[in-house]
Amino acid sequence: MKRVGRRYRPQRVDEHYDVIVIGSGIGGLANAALLSRLGRRVCVLEQHYTAGGFTHTYERNGYEWDVGVHYIGEVHKPYSPLRRIFDVISDGQLQWAQMDDTYDRIIIGGERYDFRVGREQFAEDLKARFPEEADAIDRYVDLVVRVAGSMRNFFTGQALSPGMNWLYRLIRDQRVPKECTMTVREVLESLTQNQQLIGVLTGQWGDYGMPPAEATFLMHASVAKHYFSGGCYPVGGSWKIADTIVPVIRASGGEVFTYAEVAEILVEKGAATGVRMADGHVIHAGRVVSSAGARNTFEKLLPEAERGRLGVSDKMQSVRPSASHICLYAGFKGTAEELGLPRTNLWVYPSAEHEQNLARFEADQNQPLPLVYISFPSAKDPDWINHYPDKSTVEVISLGPYAWFEQWRETTWNQRGDDYDSFKTQLSDRLLEALFEQMPQLRDALDYFELSTPLSTEWFNFYDQGEIYGLDHDPERFRQRWLHPVTPVKNLYLTGQDVVTAGVGGALMGGVLTTGAMLGLQQRKLWQLLKDWQPPAGDDPHRLQSKPA
Repeated sequence: MKRVGRRYRPQRVDEHYDVIVIGSGIGGLANAALLSRLGRRVCVLEQHYTAGGFTHTYERNGYEWDVGVHYIGEVHKPYSPLRRIFDVISDGQLQWAQMDDTYDRIIIGGERYDFRVGREQFAEDLKARFPEEADAIDRYVDLVVRVAGSMRNFFTGQALSPGMNWLYRLIRDQRVPKECTMTVREVLESLTQNQQLIGVLTGQWGDYGMPPAEATFLMHASVAKHYFSGGCYPVGGSWKIADTIVPVIRASGGEVFTYAEVAEILVEKGAATGVRMADGHVIHAGRVVSSAGARNTFEKLLPEAERGRLGVSDKMQSVRPSASHICLYAGFKGTAEELGLPRTNLWVYPSAEHEQNLARFEADQNQPLPLVYISFPSAKDPDWINHYPDKSTVEVISLGPYAWFEQWRETTWNQRGDDYDSFKTQLSDRLLEALFEQMPQLRDALDYFELSTPLSTEWFNFYDQGEIYGLDHDPERFRQRWLHPVTPVKNLYLTGQDVVTAGVGGALMGGVLTTGAMLGLQQRKLWQLLKDWQPPAGDDPHRLQSKPA
């Protein structure tokens, strides 16, 4: 069992740290590592048995699966901002493997559309399938690049003080395209009325969990542009992300504790002073950062008096939790090569009508699955075969409305009863059939499988509705000025995906922007660190595992 971090015991924790970070998702770890590199002693508190949040892996029956990292873009470029940040916070120890030239395959009603590396190739392939839409495709690609390129201007205010952010927002709309805060469908239907093409262009909507009529185009464009240059996977598995970051935190006298559940953020005279653990132990710090999500931070961790003072309930009325999901973790006998597993993700839809597909499924679980995402982690990781010879893994994901599982909410993980297990079996069978329809050669090689539900996410990640992307990414979410790293409570900060956007890259940037906001007028030190960092002697900063032959 791969576990990252040190098990919490009151006697192992110092009385005072410069900073406490609640939660060890990538946003919290990035914030902690950057502060550590700038000389702060940081204590990271993670309630799970291992650090990493949605970047951790777990093992069962001789197999290992990632729980949230399926592919990451742009990290194969040594000097891309994302790669640079990962290198700095991992001291250059995190390696990446590129996926196949076809990184995403969109399958709609049996029709297959490949998203291949390079935006020119992306456009060329689509024009071959939709020749009458060539102009719309060109305009779409240009708009994606322009909107994604404006994200720095869009989120600049997140690194400023709340007052400066308020002033910045007065001019922000003049610095970003108007499409940033329009819905995906509004934008695409201004380019084309071809609904099949729109269905293909939005074939990655599962990456942010909202269908095109609801999601903001800013979120969509950031995902599409992110993968134009292809996808990558961490060598050794996604657990290596936390594993390579923790030593950086420890090097400055900090620590990452697991089994460390925080019960409450301590607030005295309007300022955060530390935390009270679930066992009653108190840890003090000059500053507290929450990487536990906005809802958990403001609705659960803040004292009740502070919630009332800040009008938390009113704020929460303006945002919604994101989608919840079901995930089938399957193990197979045979290597990825023997089984013909690609380093390509599959996105399978019954039709191009994404909103209608979802509505029908939410109303009747016997309707076709509105989205099936299939990932092959053992094929993506060139180091897998060194640890798990003659075995392979697949993950099959779909949406799972929390309401379907709410009747078992008060039960305990792994002890939820026969009805729950029977429901899981039904869902598992459907996901397996969806997999075998695409990969029939796997049917006879199946060795083990299990299903996670929104209750699993709630149990292990403390997300109340089993959500996977924090807050929903509709236009209203991006109008909320209070979703800012600097909270109304002095010395209390917010980080992670609720500060920027969903996904590993968004949460990572949340960690960076929170660090900048904490430094205030000294944040130039952060940008200088990111600019000047050099790999340890003997390390190759361009290190990248090539794709296996």
